[in-house]
Amino acid sequence: MPKMKTRQAAAKRYEATGSGKIRRRRAGKNHLLQHKSSARKRSMSAKVEVCESDLYKVTRQCPYL
Repeated sequence: MPKMKTRQAAAKRYEATGSGKIRRRRAGKNHLLQHKSSARKRSMSAKVEVCESDLYKVTRQCPYL
């Protein structure tokens, strides 16, 4: 059986924690930031856990993550 390939675009967007959970960045912090409050931008900086419904897709794209 050949090795499974990792989707590199997805691998750059996710990271695994020590306990095995997968984390992602929040959307909306790349541009058009001048009208967003500091608290809103700060909350978008925090990484969050991938939700249960998307977990299957992420693990299929990144089998070794």
